[in-house]
Amino acid sequence: MTEEPAGGMVEDVRLAIYRGFAEEGSALRPGEIAAHLGITADEVRRAMRALHASRDIVLDAEDGDRVVLAHPFTSVPLGFSVMGRDTLWWGGCAWDSFAMPHLLPDEPEVLVATRCPACGTAHAWAVGRDAPPSGGQVAHFLTPVQRVWDDVVRSCANQRLFCSDDCVRAWLERTGHEHGYTMDLATLWRLARNWYTGRLERGYRRREPSAASAYFAEVGLRGPFWGLPAR
Repeated sequence: MTEEPAGGMVEDVRLAIYRGFAEEGSALRPGEIAAHLGITADEVRRAMRALHASRDIVLDAEDGDRVVLAHPFTSVPLGFSVMGRDTLWWGGCAWDSFAMPHLLPDEPEVLVATRCPACGTAHAWAVGRDAPPSGGQVAHFLTPVQRVWDDVVRSCANQRLFCSDDCVRAWLERTGHEHGYTMDLATLWRLARNWYTGRLERGYRRREPSAASAYFAEVGLRGPFWGLPAR
């Protein structure tokens, strides 16, 4: 029987992963975390598996030493780059990319860049903490929140920003997907603003999207897509 890692060790590894992403823009490997914490690489791997099981991180299915997602950070390109003062991150999705300045204490503003999936037009926004960026672009979320973790990487890869509703419709027609949920930049910014508050601190407890209907209603989202009554 594999020995379960102690809770304190799991939290130490979680913080090392998240703070590594925040500071370096990339995922630390087990050996790097082990050297930093003064434990063995196998102890780190057991803690990483526990964090994967609790949905605090997502490990690569083929390379269990590789962290693919530690929301809002990702180690793979999913359509967004986020540039801070000295660090470049991949953004996990539109939601995660807009969350970065709210989570990172030394980055009051970041430059979020992407391309419209429909027409390829390049877009960039200076996203800060005080107010949403201006622009007529829209975010389209393909997967309802209750099903995000069925395939979380696919779900994140399909939370994208488009030039307009017309581009969303063109992309849906081309790909054969059904319409998900569309929001403007201001709503996206409100959604991202407090979602990850405390994630870089000890004792953080992740928020499950399927149980966050009150939060979604507060930021102006509507309907069953967000676990809310239709109206």
